[in-house]
Amino acid sequence: MISAAVVCQAQFYDLDPMQVVWHGNYARFLEQARTALMEKIGYSFAEMAESGFLWPIVDLRIKYVGPVVLRQEIEVTATLKDYLNSLKIDYRITDRASGDVLTKAQTMQVAVSADTGEMALESPAALIERVEALL
Repeated sequence: MISAAVVCQAQFYDLDPMQVVWHGNYARFLEQARTALMEKIGYSFAEMAESGFLWPIVDLRIKYVGPVVLRQEIEVTATLKDYLNSLKIDYRITDRASGDVLTKAQTMQVAVSADTGEMALESPAALIERVEALL
Protein backbone atom coordinates (compact mmCIF):
# COMPACT_ATOMS: atom_id res chain seq x y z
CA MET A 1 0.00 0.00 0.00
CA ILE A 2 0.92 3.67 -0.04
CA SER A 3 2.88 5.20 2.87
CA ALA A 4 4.31 8.55 3.87
CA ALA A 5 6.49 9.51 6.83
CA VAL A 6 7.32 12.69 8.70
CA VAL A 7 9.97 13.42 11.32
CA CYS A 8 8.92 15.26 14.48
CA GLN A 9 10.69 16.27 17.67
CA ALA A 10 8.94 16.35 21.04
CA GLN A 11 8.87 19.90 22.41
CA PHE A 12 8.41 21.22 25.94
CA TYR A 13 4.77 22.14 25.25
CA ASP A 14 4.05 18.50 24.29
CA LEU A 15 4.94 17.16 27.75
CA ASP A 16 2.80 16.31 30.75
CA PRO A 17 3.88 16.74 34.41
CA MET A 18 5.63 13.34 34.22
CA GLN A 19 7.97 14.71 31.51
CA VAL A 20 6.70 12.49 28.68
CA VAL A 21 4.53 13.50 25.73
CA TRP A 22 0.95 13.86 26.95
CA HIS A 23 -1.28 11.19 25.41
CA GLY A 24 -3.58 13.73 23.72
CA ASN A 25 -0.71 15.24 21.75
CA TYR A 26 -0.09 12.06 19.79
CA ALA A 27 -3.06 12.92 17.56
CA ARG A 28 -1.09 15.94 16.29
CA PHE A 29 1.80 13.70 15.27
CA LEU A 30 -0.60 11.33 13.50
CA GLU A 31 -2.26 14.24 11.70
CA GLN A 32 1.07 15.41 10.29
CA ALA A 33 1.74 11.96 8.81
CA ARG A 34 -1.85 11.60 7.56
CA THR A 35 -1.58 14.98 5.82
CA ALA A 36 1.67 13.90 4.13
CA LEU A 37 0.03 10.65 3.00
CA MET A 38 -3.02 12.39 1.56
CA GLU A 39 -0.81 14.94 -0.24
CA LYS A 40 1.21 12.06 -1.73
CA ILE A 41 -2.05 10.55 -2.99
CA GLY A 42 -3.08 13.93 -4.41
CA TYR A 43 -6.20 14.18 -2.25
CA SER A 44 -5.35 16.89 0.28
CA PHE A 45 -7.87 19.04 2.12
CA ALA A 46 -8.30 21.23 -0.96
CA GLU A 47 -8.97 18.24 -3.25
CA MET A 48 -11.40 16.79 -0.71
CA ALA A 49 -13.37 20.03 -0.72
CA GLU A 50 -13.28 20.22 -4.52
CA SER A 51 -14.67 16.67 -4.75
CA GLY A 52 -17.62 17.74 -2.57
CA PHE A 53 -16.83 15.57 0.45
CA LEU A 54 -15.83 16.08 4.04
CA TRP A 55 -13.86 13.31 5.77
CA PRO A 56 -14.46 13.28 9.54
CA ILE A 57 -12.51 10.84 11.67
CA VAL A 58 -15.02 8.42 13.17
CA ASP A 59 -12.58 6.10 14.93
CA LEU A 60 -9.15 6.64 16.49
CA ARG A 61 -7.20 3.89 18.23
CA ILE A 62 -3.83 4.34 19.88
CA LYS A 63 -1.58 1.77 21.55
CA TYR A 64 1.21 3.36 23.56
CA VAL A 65 4.22 1.05 23.55
CA GLY A 66 6.90 3.37 24.95
CA PRO A 67 7.10 7.02 25.98
CA VAL A 68 8.28 9.91 23.85
CA VAL A 69 10.41 12.38 25.82
CA LEU A 70 11.64 15.95 25.39
CA ARG A 71 13.66 16.57 22.19
CA GLN A 72 13.33 12.95 21.09
CA GLU A 73 13.18 12.68 17.32
CA ILE A 74 10.45 10.39 16.11
CA GLU A 75 9.38 9.20 12.70
CA VAL A 76 5.64 8.91 12.13
CA THR A 77 4.63 6.68 9.23
CA ALA A 78 1.08 6.60 7.86
CA THR A 79 0.05 3.68 5.64
CA LEU A 80 -3.20 3.51 3.71
CA LYS A 81 -4.97 0.23 4.52
CA ASP A 82 -8.41 0.70 2.93
CA TYR A 83 -9.89 3.30 0.63
CA LEU A 84 -12.92 1.79 -1.11
CA ASN A 85 -15.57 2.33 1.57
CA SER A 86 -13.68 4.46 4.08
CA LEU A 87 -10.17 5.73 4.68
CA LYS A 88 -8.36 3.41 7.06
CA ILE A 89 -4.85 4.46 7.93
CA ASP A 90 -2.34 2.62 10.12
CA TYR A 91 0.40 4.56 11.91
CA ARG A 92 3.71 3.67 13.50
CA ILE A 93 5.70 6.08 15.63
CA THR A 94 9.31 4.99 15.97
CA ASP A 95 12.38 6.40 17.64
CA ARG A 96 14.40 7.87 14.81
CA ALA A 97 17.77 6.79 16.26
CA SER A 98 16.97 3.22 17.30
CA GLY A 99 13.98 2.36 15.13
CA ASP A 100 12.11 1.10 18.21
CA VAL A 101 8.32 1.21 17.88
CA LEU A 102 6.86 3.66 20.42
CA THR A 103 3.25 3.88 19.32
CA LYS A 104 0.83 2.08 17.02
CA ALA A 105 -2.39 3.73 15.88
CA GLN A 106 -5.23 3.58 13.39
CA THR A 107 -7.80 6.08 12.15
CA MET A 108 -10.93 5.58 10.11
CA GLN A 109 -12.62 8.36 8.16
CA VAL A 110 -15.82 8.30 6.17
CA ALA A 111 -16.89 10.40 3.21
CA VAL A 112 -19.73 12.79 4.00
CA SER A 113 -21.41 14.88 1.32
CA ALA A 114 -20.61 18.55 1.90
CA ASP A 115 -24.02 19.49 0.42
CA THR A 116 -26.34 17.10 2.22
CA GLY A 117 -24.37 15.91 5.25
CA GLU A 118 -25.13 12.31 4.30
CA MET A 119 -22.49 9.63 4.70
CA ALA A 120 -21.45 7.95 1.47
CA LEU A 121 -21.41 4.16 1.43
CA GLU A 122 -18.51 4.14 -1.00
CA SER A 123 -15.52 6.42 -1.36
CA PRO A 124 -15.84 9.02 -4.12
CA ALA A 125 -14.28 8.33 -7.50
CA ALA A 126 -11.91 11.28 -6.99
CA LEU A 127 -10.15 9.37 -4.20
CA ILE A 128 -10.32 5.89 -5.74
CA GLU A 129 -8.84 7.06 -9.05
CA ARG A 130 -5.91 8.79 -7.33
CA VAL A 131 -5.10 5.81 -5.10
CA GLU A 132 -5.32 3.28 -7.93
CA ALA A 133 -3.04 5.43 -10.09
CA LEU A 134 -0.34 5.03 -7.42
CA LEU A 135 -0.78 1.30 -6.84
